Amino acid sequence: MSDSKLQDLRVEIDALDERLVELLNRRARLALEVATVKQRRPASTLYRPEREAQVLKRVKTLNKGPLPADEIARLVREVMSACLALEAPLTVACLGPEGTFTEAAAYKHFGHSVRLTLLGGIDQVFREVSAGACHYGVVPVENSVEGAVNQTLDKLLVSDLKVCGEVELRIRQQLLSRAQRLDAIETVYSHEQSLAQCRRWLDANLAQARRVSVTSNAAAVVNAGKDERRAAIAGTRAGQLHGLPVLRQNIEDNLDNTTRFLVLGREAPAPSGSDKTSVLFAMPSAPGSLVAMLACFADHGVNMTRIESRPSRQGIWEYVFFVDLVGHAQDTQVKQALSELSAKAAMMKLLGSYPVVATTP
Repeated sequence: MSDSKLQDLRVEIDALDERLVELLNRRARLALEVATVKQRRPASTLYRPEREAQVLKRVKTLNKGPLPADEIARLVREVMSACLALEAPLTVACLGPEGTFTEAAAYKHFGHSVRLTLLGGIDQVFREVSAGACHYGVVPVENSVEGAVNQTLDKLLVSDLKVCGEVELRIRQQLLSRAQRLDAIETVYSHEQSLAQCRRWLDANLAQARRVSVTSNAAAVVNAGKDERRAAIAGTRAGQLHGLPVLRQNIEDNLDNTTRFLVLGREAPAPSGSDKTSVLFAMPSAPGSLVAMLACFADHGVNMTRIESRPSRQGIWEYVFFVDLVGHAQDTQVKQALSELSAKAAMMKLLGSYPVVATTP
Protein backbone atom coordinates (compact mmCIF):
# COMPACT_ATOMS: atom_id res chain seq x y z
CA MET A 1 0.00 0.00 0.00
CA SER A 2 1.40 3.42 -0.99
CA ASP A 3 1.98 6.16 1.60
CA SER A 4 -0.61 8.36 -0.12
CA LYS A 5 -3.28 5.63 0.06
CA LEU A 6 -2.50 5.03 3.75
CA GLN A 7 -2.79 8.75 4.43
CA ASP A 8 -6.16 8.90 2.65
CA LEU A 9 -7.47 6.04 4.79
CA ARG A 10 -6.30 7.75 7.97
CA VAL A 11 -8.02 10.98 6.95
CA GLU A 12 -11.24 9.03 6.37
CA ILE A 13 -10.94 7.32 9.76
CA ASP A 14 -10.35 10.68 11.49
CA ALA A 15 -13.48 12.07 9.83
CA LEU A 16 -15.51 9.06 10.98
CA ASP A 17 -14.15 9.44 14.53
CA GLU A 18 -15.34 13.06 14.54
CA ARG A 19 -18.76 11.91 13.37
CA LEU A 20 -18.86 9.18 16.04
CA VAL A 21 -18.12 11.71 18.79
CA GLU A 22 -20.87 13.97 17.45
CA LEU A 23 -23.40 11.12 17.29
CA LEU A 24 -22.51 9.76 20.74
CA ASN A 25 -23.04 13.16 22.33
CA ARG A 26 -26.26 13.62 20.38
CA ARG A 27 -27.50 10.33 21.81
CA ALA A 28 -26.44 11.44 25.30
CA ARG A 29 -28.41 14.67 24.94
CA LEU A 30 -31.50 12.66 23.94
CA ALA A 31 -31.00 10.47 27.00
CA LEU A 32 -30.94 13.61 29.18
CA GLU A 33 -34.19 14.72 27.54
CA VAL A 34 -35.70 11.34 28.44
CA ALA A 35 -34.60 11.92 32.03
CA THR A 36 -36.32 15.32 31.99
CA VAL A 37 -39.55 13.74 30.77
CA LYS A 38 -39.26 11.14 33.54
CA GLN A 39 -38.11 13.65 36.18
CA ARG A 40 -38.61 12.81 39.83
CA ARG A 41 -38.64 9.10 39.02
CA PRO A 42 -36.05 6.85 40.73
CA ALA A 43 -33.09 5.47 38.74
CA SER A 44 -34.57 1.99 38.90
CA THR A 45 -37.47 3.17 36.72
CA LEU A 46 -35.20 4.99 34.26
CA TYR A 47 -33.47 1.66 33.57
CA ARG A 48 -35.87 -0.60 31.67
CA PRO A 49 -34.54 -4.15 31.08
CA GLU A 50 -37.11 -4.90 28.38
CA ARG A 51 -36.21 -1.72 26.44
CA GLU A 52 -32.48 -2.48 26.57
CA ALA A 53 -33.10 -6.04 25.39
CA GLN A 54 -35.12 -4.75 22.43
CA VAL A 55 -32.41 -2.23 21.48
CA LEU A 56 -29.62 -4.79 21.65
CA LYS A 57 -31.60 -7.31 19.63
CA ARG A 58 -32.31 -4.67 16.99
CA VAL A 59 -28.69 -3.54 16.58
CA LYS A 60 -27.54 -7.15 16.23
CA THR A 61 -30.13 -7.62 13.48
CA LEU A 62 -28.99 -4.42 11.73
CA ASN A 63 -25.31 -5.39 11.86
CA LYS A 64 -23.76 -6.27 8.47
CA GLY A 65 -20.16 -6.79 9.68
CA PRO A 66 -17.23 -7.07 9.66
CA LEU A 67 -17.64 -6.62 13.43
CA PRO A 68 -19.43 -9.63 14.98
CA ALA A 69 -22.99 -9.01 16.14
CA ASP A 70 -22.08 -9.74 19.76
CA GLU A 71 -19.29 -7.14 19.64
CA ILE A 72 -21.70 -4.56 18.22
CA ALA A 73 -24.11 -5.35 21.06
CA ARG A 74 -21.32 -5.00 23.63
CA LEU A 75 -20.33 -1.57 22.29
CA VAL A 76 -23.94 -0.35 22.24
CA ARG A 77 -24.41 -1.68 25.77
CA GLU A 78 -21.53 0.53 26.94
CA VAL A 79 -23.02 3.56 25.18
CA MET A 80 -26.37 2.90 26.86
CA SER A 81 -24.62 2.48 30.21
CA ALA A 82 -22.82 5.82 29.86
CA CYS A 83 -26.02 7.61 28.82
CA LEU A 84 -27.98 6.14 31.73
CA ALA A 85 -25.24 7.29 34.11
CA LEU A 86 -25.89 10.86 32.90
CA GLU A 87 -29.60 10.48 33.68
CA ALA A 88 -29.20 8.94 37.15
CA PRO A 89 -26.39 6.83 38.65
CA LEU A 90 -27.41 3.17 38.83
CA THR A 91 -26.05 1.15 41.76
CA VAL A 92 -25.71 -2.64 41.58
CA ALA A 93 -24.78 -5.06 44.36
CA CYS A 94 -22.74 -8.15 43.59
CA LEU A 95 -20.21 -10.53 45.08
CA GLY A 96 -16.78 -9.06 45.66
CA PRO A 97 -13.99 -8.29 46.01
CA GLU A 98 -12.79 -7.01 42.63
CA GLY A 99 -12.06 -9.73 40.10
CA THR A 100 -14.94 -12.13 40.74
CA PHE A 101 -16.94 -13.67 37.92
CA THR A 102 -20.07 -12.06 39.41
CA GLU A 103 -18.45 -8.64 38.99
CA ALA A 104 -17.73 -9.52 35.35
CA ALA A 105 -21.37 -10.60 34.88
CA ALA A 106 -22.62 -7.33 36.36
CA TYR A 107 -20.46 -5.28 34.00
CA LYS A 108 -21.54 -7.44 31.06
CA HIS A 109 -25.21 -6.79 31.81
CA PHE A 110 -25.13 -3.13 32.92
CA GLY A 111 -21.99 -1.79 31.24
CA HIS A 112 -18.97 -0.23 32.94
CA SER A 113 -20.65 3.09 33.83
CA VAL A 114 -22.67 1.40 36.57
CA ARG A 115 -21.66 1.81 40.22
CA LEU A 116 -20.94 -1.58 41.78
CA THR A 117 -21.23 -2.34 45.49
CA LEU A 118 -19.00 -5.36 46.12
CA LEU A 119 -20.22 -7.54 48.99
CA GLY A 120 -19.07 -10.64 50.84
CA GLY A 121 -22.00 -12.98 50.28
CA ILE A 122 -25.16 -13.76 48.32
CA ASP A 123 -27.35 -13.01 51.34
CA GLN A 124 -25.81 -9.53 51.55
CA VAL A 125 -26.69 -8.85 47.91
CA PHE A 126 -30.34 -9.74 48.58
CA ARG A 127 -30.33 -7.57 51.71
CA GLU A 128 -28.85 -4.48 50.03
CA VAL A 129 -31.37 -4.54 47.18
CA SER A 130 -34.31 -5.28 49.50
CA ALA A 131 -33.34 -2.35 51.72
CA GLY A 132 -33.09 0.01 48.76
CA ALA A 133 -29.37 0.61 49.27
CA CYS A 134 -28.79 -0.62 45.68
CA HIS A 135 -31.13 -0.53 42.71
CA TYR A 136 -30.25 -4.03 41.49
CA GLY A 137 -28.24 -7.08 42.48
CA VAL A 138 -26.46 -9.82 40.52
CA VAL A 139 -26.12 -13.35 41.94
CA PRO A 140 -25.04 -16.71 40.44
CA VAL A 141 -27.85 -19.25 40.14
CA GLU A 142 -26.47 -22.22 38.21
CA ASN A 143 -23.41 -23.59 36.46
CA SER A 144 -23.57 -25.79 33.39
CA VAL A 145 -21.19 -28.32 34.98
CA GLU A 146 -21.92 -28.21 38.72
CA GLY A 147 -25.62 -27.32 38.67
CA ALA A 148 -27.57 -25.01 40.97
CA VAL A 149 -26.15 -22.48 43.41
CA ASN A 150 -28.25 -23.57 46.36
CA GLN A 151 -27.76 -20.45 48.46
CA THR A 152 -29.36 -18.34 45.73
CA LEU A 153 -32.31 -20.74 45.40
CA ASP A 154 -32.84 -20.70 49.17
CA LYS A 155 -32.87 -16.88 49.23
CA LEU A 156 -35.31 -16.70 46.32
CA LEU A 157 -37.70 -18.84 48.35
CA VAL A 158 -38.04 -16.22 51.08
CA SER A 159 -37.23 -12.94 49.29
CA ASP A 160 -39.73 -10.46 47.85
CA LEU A 161 -37.27 -9.33 45.15
CA LYS A 162 -38.12 -9.86 41.48
CA VAL A 163 -35.92 -11.61 38.95
CA CYS A 164 -35.69 -8.98 36.22
CA GLY A 165 -32.80 -10.18 34.08
CA GLU A 166 -30.25 -12.90 33.43
CA VAL A 167 -26.61 -13.04 32.36
CA GLU A 168 -24.72 -16.01 30.99
CA LEU A 169 -20.95 -15.90 31.27
CA ARG A 170 -18.46 -18.35 29.80
CA ILE A 171 -16.10 -19.28 32.63
CA ARG A 172 -12.38 -19.64 31.97
CA GLN A 173 -10.50 -20.88 35.04
CA GLN A 174 -6.80 -20.12 35.42
CA LEU A 175 -4.27 -21.56 37.87
CA LEU A 176 -2.53 -18.53 39.39
CA SER A 177 0.65 -18.86 41.45
CA ARG A 178 4.12 -17.46 42.08
CA ALA A 179 5.41 -21.03 41.94
CA GLN A 180 7.51 -21.98 38.92
CA ARG A 181 6.43 -25.64 38.85
CA LEU A 182 3.28 -27.55 39.69
CA ASP A 183 5.05 -29.91 42.07
CA ALA A 184 6.01 -26.93 44.26
CA ILE A 185 2.36 -26.15 45.06
CA GLU A 186 1.07 -27.43 48.41
CA THR A 187 -2.31 -25.64 48.67
CA VAL A 188 -4.91 -24.53 46.12
CA TYR A 189 -7.49 -21.89 47.09
CA SER A 190 -10.74 -21.16 45.28
CA HIS A 191 -14.50 -20.91 45.63
CA GLU A 192 -16.10 -24.34 46.07
CA GLN A 193 -17.79 -24.09 42.65
CA SER A 194 -14.50 -23.40 40.88
CA LEU A 195 -12.76 -26.24 42.69
CA ALA A 196 -15.53 -28.56 41.53
CA GLN A 197 -15.35 -27.26 37.95
CA CYS A 198 -11.63 -28.14 37.84
CA ARG A 199 -11.78 -31.41 39.81
CA ARG A 200 -10.45 -33.73 37.08
CA TRP A 201 -7.60 -31.38 36.18
CA LEU A 202 -6.61 -31.06 39.83
CA ASP A 203 -6.73 -34.84 40.31
CA ALA A 204 -4.44 -35.34 37.33
CA ASN A 205 -2.02 -32.47 37.89
CA LEU A 206 -2.11 -31.41 41.55
CA ALA A 207 -3.15 -34.51 43.43
CA GLN A 208 -0.61 -33.71 46.16
CA ALA A 209 -2.06 -30.26 46.88
CA ARG A 210 -4.60 -29.51 49.61
CA ARG A 211 -7.76 -27.83 48.33
CA VAL A 212 -9.21 -24.99 50.41
CA SER A 213 -12.60 -23.44 49.71
CA VAL A 214 -12.92 -19.67 50.29
CA THR A 215 -15.71 -17.11 49.86
CA SER A 216 -14.68 -15.97 46.36
CA ASN A 217 -12.05 -16.54 43.70
CA ALA A 218 -10.74 -13.02 44.27
CA ALA A 219 -10.19 -13.88 47.96
CA ALA A 220 -8.40 -17.04 46.80
CA VAL A 221 -5.95 -14.93 44.79
CA VAL A 222 -5.18 -12.79 47.84
CA ASN A 223 -4.45 -15.93 49.89
CA ALA A 224 -2.36 -17.54 47.17
CA GLY A 225 -0.25 -14.43 46.70
CA LYS A 226 1.18 -14.71 50.23
CA ASP A 227 3.34 -17.77 49.59
CA GLU A 228 5.03 -19.38 46.56
CA ARG A 229 3.76 -22.78 47.72
CA ARG A 230 0.16 -21.63 47.21
CA ALA A 231 -2.02 -21.33 44.12
CA ALA A 232 -5.48 -20.01 43.32
CA ILE A 233 -8.09 -20.91 40.74
CA ALA A 234 -9.68 -17.73 39.39
CA GLY A 235 -10.18 -15.61 36.31
CA THR A 236 -7.42 -13.69 34.59
CA ARG A 237 -8.65 -10.30 35.86
CA ALA A 238 -8.37 -11.37 39.50
CA GLY A 239 -4.74 -12.30 38.93
CA GLN A 240 -4.01 -9.02 37.16
CA LEU A 241 -5.55 -6.99 39.99
CA HIS A 242 -3.33 -8.66 42.59
CA GLY A 243 -0.20 -9.25 40.53
CA LEU A 244 -0.45 -13.04 40.56
CA PRO A 245 0.74 -14.64 37.29
CA VAL A 246 -1.01 -17.41 35.37
CA LEU A 247 0.81 -20.73 35.76
CA ARG A 248 -1.65 -22.80 33.71
CA GLN A 249 -4.45 -21.55 31.46
CA ASN A 250 -8.03 -22.77 31.01
CA ILE A 251 -7.95 -25.66 33.48
CA GLU A 252 -11.75 -26.09 33.67
CA ASP A 253 -12.81 -29.68 33.00
CA ASN A 254 -15.48 -28.61 30.49
CA LEU A 255 -14.56 -26.04 27.84
CA ASP A 256 -18.25 -25.03 27.57
CA ASN A 257 -18.29 -24.19 31.29
CA THR A 258 -20.92 -21.44 31.68
CA THR A 259 -22.48 -19.80 34.72
CA ARG A 260 -25.90 -18.20 34.70
CA PHE A 261 -26.52 -15.17 36.88
CA LEU A 262 -29.81 -13.52 37.88
CA VAL A 263 -30.44 -9.80 38.06
CA LEU A 264 -32.58 -8.92 41.09
CA GLY A 265 -34.71 -5.81 41.52
CA ARG A 266 -37.77 -4.49 43.24
CA GLU A 267 -39.88 -3.93 40.11
CA ALA A 268 -41.02 -6.36 37.41
CA PRO A 269 -40.03 -5.67 33.78
CA ALA A 270 -42.69 -5.34 31.09
CA PRO A 271 -42.73 -7.85 28.20
CA SER A 272 -39.88 -7.46 25.71
CA GLY A 273 -41.17 -9.87 23.06
CA SER A 274 -38.64 -12.57 23.96
CA ASP A 275 -38.95 -13.43 27.62
CA LYS A 276 -38.49 -16.10 30.26
CA THR A 277 -40.51 -16.61 33.44
CA SER A 278 -39.23 -18.17 36.66
CA VAL A 279 -41.58 -19.61 39.28
CA LEU A 280 -41.35 -21.86 42.30
CA PHE A 281 -44.02 -24.13 43.69
CA ALA A 282 -44.60 -26.79 46.31
CA MET A 283 -46.91 -29.70 45.62
CA PRO A 284 -49.49 -31.21 47.95
CA SER A 285 -48.67 -34.57 49.49
CA ALA A 286 -50.63 -36.84 47.17
CA PRO A 287 -49.79 -39.49 44.53
CA GLY A 288 -49.13 -38.00 41.09
CA SER A 289 -48.86 -34.42 42.39
CA LEU A 290 -45.73 -33.52 40.42
CA VAL A 291 -47.24 -34.84 37.18
CA ALA A 292 -50.36 -32.76 37.84
CA MET A 293 -48.28 -29.63 38.47
CA LEU A 294 -46.23 -30.02 35.28
CA ALA A 295 -49.36 -30.76 33.24
CA CYS A 296 -50.42 -27.16 33.85
CA PHE A 297 -47.67 -26.06 31.47
CA ALA A 298 -48.14 -28.79 28.87
CA ASP A 299 -51.92 -28.31 28.73
CA HIS A 300 -51.50 -24.63 27.86
CA GLY A 301 -48.62 -25.10 25.39
CA VAL A 302 -46.01 -23.49 27.64
CA ASN A 303 -42.46 -24.79 27.20
CA MET A 304 -40.53 -25.56 30.39
CA THR A 305 -36.76 -25.14 30.00
CA ARG A 306 -35.53 -25.95 33.51
CA ILE A 307 -36.65 -27.59 36.75
CA GLU A 308 -34.71 -27.76 40.01
CA SER A 309 -35.80 -29.12 43.41
CA ARG A 310 -34.71 -27.95 46.86
CA PRO A 311 -35.71 -28.82 50.44
CA SER A 312 -38.22 -26.22 51.54
CA ARG A 313 -36.69 -25.70 55.03
CA GLN A 314 -40.11 -24.45 56.09
CA GLY A 315 -41.27 -27.55 57.93
CA ILE A 316 -44.48 -27.76 55.88
CA TRP A 317 -43.49 -29.24 52.49
CA GLU A 318 -40.65 -31.58 51.75
CA TYR A 319 -39.47 -29.94 48.52
CA VAL A 320 -40.03 -26.86 46.41
CA PHE A 321 -39.48 -26.84 42.65
CA PHE A 322 -37.89 -24.01 40.69
CA VAL A 323 -39.06 -23.85 37.07
CA ASP A 324 -38.14 -21.67 34.07
CA LEU A 325 -40.75 -21.18 31.33
CA VAL A 326 -40.66 -19.65 27.85
CA GLY A 327 -42.75 -16.48 27.73
CA HIS A 328 -43.81 -13.60 29.97
CA ALA A 329 -46.26 -13.90 32.86
CA GLN A 330 -48.52 -11.44 31.02
CA ASP A 331 -48.70 -13.68 27.92
CA THR A 332 -52.08 -15.36 27.69
CA GLN A 333 -50.86 -18.97 27.71
CA VAL A 334 -48.35 -18.42 30.51
CA LYS A 335 -50.93 -16.50 32.54
CA GLN A 336 -53.45 -19.34 32.21
CA ALA A 337 -50.85 -21.98 33.11
CA LEU A 338 -49.75 -20.08 36.22
CA SER A 339 -53.36 -19.52 37.29
CA GLU A 340 -54.04 -23.26 37.09
CA LEU A 341 -50.76 -24.08 38.87
CA SER A 342 -51.61 -21.67 41.68
CA ALA A 343 -54.96 -23.41 42.18
CA LYS A 344 -53.42 -26.89 42.30
CA ALA A 345 -50.14 -26.28 44.16
CA ALA A 346 -49.69 -26.19 47.90
CA MET A 347 -47.76 -22.96 47.28
CA MET A 348 -46.78 -21.04 44.15
CA LYS A 349 -44.57 -17.96 43.82
CA LEU A 350 -43.83 -15.95 40.67
CA LEU A 351 -40.15 -15.03 40.85
CA GLY A 352 -40.19 -12.84 37.77
CA SER A 353 -40.44 -12.48 33.99
CA TYR A 354 -37.47 -11.00 32.17
CA PRO A 355 -35.79 -10.75 28.73
CA VAL A 356 -34.00 -13.86 27.45
CA VAL A 357 -30.28 -13.38 26.95
CA ALA A 358 -28.27 -15.61 24.60
CA THR A 359 -24.97 -17.13 25.72
CA THR A 360 -21.90 -15.33 24.45
CA PRO A 361 -18.19 -15.89 25.16
